[in-house]
Amino acid sequence: MLRVRWLRQLGACGLTVAVLALAGCATADRSEPVTVESGDTTTGSTTTVTRPARPTGDPLAGQPLIDHVEWLDDPDGRRLSIVPTQAGRTDSYGPALDRAWSEVLADAPDADTPGMYDQFRCHWDWARLVEPDKPSWNIEPWRPAVGYGATVAALCNPGGPDPAGR
Repeated sequence: MLRVRWLRQLGACGLTVAVLALAGCATADRSEPVTVESGDTTTGSTTTVTRPARPTGDPLAGQPLIDHVEWLDDPDGRRLSIVPTQAGRTDSYGPALDRAWSEVLADAPDADTPGMYDQFRCHWDWARLVEPDKPSWNIEPWRPAVGYGATVAALCNPGGPDPAGR
């Protein structure tokens, strides 16, 4: 609850900065720092800020991102329960999303639909930041395929909360 209150107080602009800062802190940095200079033409002074460069490769490339997946039958319909590994909870390298989705599809090839991918991507991009220790991510084929933006707007659950309230 404290985290939600903090995010509301932060606002959209502050949230963007916080997410970018968190994403940078979660990556292993093995590259050279980048120097950014800015000058003031009226005084002739220059400010130099050195920050680490973004990683050029996935520091968790050799580790699995998904521990296991399991199809569950609930009264409201079928759902795929996805349990990420610790690496899957923390890998912030952009292409890791596609690697994680490939791991899901290796165990559940029938999950390969646009709506299911959008739900997974929403969990990968947002839910793991908001609730990093959530035991599993649930995605459902019965939810409408509304596109990624609308899926995010629906908090990864397009079509509303499921009848079981999960």
